[in-house]
Amino acid sequence: MALIRANSVLPARREDIELHTADGLTLVGELARPLDAEPVATLVCLHPLPTHGGMMDSHVFRKAAWRLPALAGIAVLRFNTRGTSSTRGTSEGAFDNARGERFDVAAAIEYAEFEELPNVWLLGWSFGTDLTLKFGCDPSVAGAILLSPPLRFSEPEDLAIWAETGKPLTALVPEFDDYLRPAEAAKRFAAIPQAEVVGVDGAKHLWVGDAETVLNQVVARVAPGVTVPLPTDWDGPMESGDSSAYADRTVTAFNGVPVTGPEQQKA
Repeated sequence: MALIRANSVLPARREDIELHTADGLTLVGELARPLDAEPVATLVCLHPLPTHGGMMDSHVFRKAAWRLPALAGIAVLRFNTRGTSSTRGTSEGAFDNARGERFDVAAAIEYAEFEELPNVWLLGWSFGTDLTLKFGCDPSVAGAILLSPPLRFSEPEDLAIWAETGKPLTALVPEFDDYLRPAEAAKRFAAIPQAEVVGVDGAKHLWVGDAETVLNQVVARVAPGVTVPLPTDWDGPMESGDSSAYADRTVTAFNGVPVTGPEQQKA
């Protein structure tokens, strides 16, 4: 048995994919599936703000793709929204302040549907939670999990749509979040009666040091038949991923860079 570390890559069927949007863009991504079985559930990951380092390889999503196919039987679809880059490549287009990204979300959901991936859940993080709330309430989506939701771009009518459908929605809110903390989140998400707001003690917006907590919370909801907490060691082949390419995507690198939001859109 070997300890599962931050850069551990467990076995899976991984393939580079392309998503094609209704407005004519090609987005790059990856689909990781269980190696020897059909997935029990599917996560479509919507990453944090690309103007502040967010991408398909943001650490929680990277770890989800590296671990969950093997540990939980979950397929993980990650992609770069328009204009976003990672080691996988750069998606066409340009960041559009949660407007044109509606087509990116639709393309990802459509891809999962075309591939007949089961039990599709959206996993949004920060900016990705706004995309989830605004554009993700699709008939083929079973539910959604929000990591560090700032509710910066989302409008009351977006929450109302989720409320009307009754689809399950969980918000994991760090105790020390930079934008929205648990008590205020509970008030804001009261507009969605079925919403579950989970405050995570000691956590911060970027979940550094808390990725395992997030993955356990996610698995408990999308694949309740899987035992959590997930194993912390692995008896089998295991590779090591390289995260050195993202040294310039740290919080420090974006200190002093204004965070965009609806007020910038209207300016």
